[in-house]
Amino acid sequence: MERTVLHVDCNSFFASVEMVFNPSLASVPMAVAGDAEARHGIILAKNELAKAKGVVTAETIWSAKKKCPALVLVPPHHEEYARFSRRFRQILARYTDMIEPFGIDEAWMDVTGSRALFGDGVTIAERIRREVKAELGITVSVGVSFNKIFAKLGSDYKKPDAVTVIGREDVARIVHPLPADAMIFVGKQTAKLLLDMGIRTIGDLASASPAFLQAKLGKAGAQLSICARGEDESPVANFYDKTDAKSVSAGMTFRHDLTERDEFALGIHVLAEDVAYRLRKTGMKCTTVSVTLKDYLLKSTSKQTTLSFPTHLAGEISDTALSLATDAVRRGVPVRMISVAATGLLHAEDAVTQMSLFEEKQDEKREKRERLEETVISLRDRFGRTAVQSGSVLGNDIGIEGERKEKS
Repeated sequence: MERTVLHVDCNSFFASVEMVFNPSLASVPMAVAGDAEARHGIILAKNELAKAKGVVTAETIWSAKKKCPALVLVPPHHEEYARFSRRFRQILARYTDMIEPFGIDEAWMDVTGSRALFGDGVTIAERIRREVKAELGITVSVGVSFNKIFAKLGSDYKKPDAVTVIGREDVARIVHPLPADAMIFVGKQTAKLLLDMGIRTIGDLASASPAFLQAKLGKAGAQLSICARGEDESPVANFYDKTDAKSVSAGMTFRHDLTERDEFALGIHVLAEDVAYRLRKTGMKCTTVSVTLKDYLLKSTSKQTTLSFPTHLAGEISDTALSLATDAVRRGVPVRMISVAATGLLHAEDAVTQMSLFEEKQDEKREKRERLEETVISLRDRFGRTAVQSGSVLGNDIGIEGERKEKS
């Protein structure tokens, strides 16, 4: 039986939600922006009127204003976006439990088994499009195809508020003329490499020798060949099959009571690294960080804070935890035990933090930290946890090398 896969994408999601709460924004060019006071704040999302003026996501506010002086800027309201995202998924869940989120505002659906109840893929797509508009006040574009890759191409093909079908008979007409970088997994760098090989379109990619692509691009080349030819058969994950831990934590009783800030910072940093490592290994990010301190009289004190964005970065968890412990450090309370916990967990693929949520320089800094931490984890997996350590860990006298208690 031929599969029926949908990809449902909310159009200009952040901007659309803002227009629900303030309909007057629909009549002016508007954009959601990170920090309107900063020269390098960036555009998170824009409405169709701003798009018509050339405003693009992730460009600086300064650049966008230069194109469109009348651009109205609105600060982001992430809690509302998360609430709308949950309601969006609830609508999708009326038709199947085979739902695979791809960020906060889009998802794949396998409705093969739902056709007997609700009709063919186009019928289901149209129902979803109408229901999202009626219940949430925003629009979606839906791609209907026989695999995930072409369903995603379909949702991108016509926007906003549209349904595009890409059956096997439509591939040559719709898919092959598209530029190679229209296909998911073909980024700017890959597109440049393909162009250097004379490959400009998805059709060129589909007709290229798989062996040639693999020789030039490695395993990625072979996979791109499969995708371009419509042979990708990767399943749509069942969102409800995921079993989630409620928290990840690490704690330690120290060799002697801690009183100095440097000792607190060292202990918290090492615990945060444990937590971050386990988050990565389980494919999770946290939205809340908490710290529990037990003093020399065995009295416990706990504090927690909600983060501005989901994370699995050790540095961010450590910095947050240390700020929560600052009061105890300032009062000079001798501390016997510290526990750092990550809660409010989300699957990493569900917690995609759009580049636009940050200013450009901050986003670049996080990307560098991501790469660094991934490298450190890779080295520790290969050569042991002590293979890469901070210089402050070496020779410490608080028992960092001792056993740490972990919970999940």
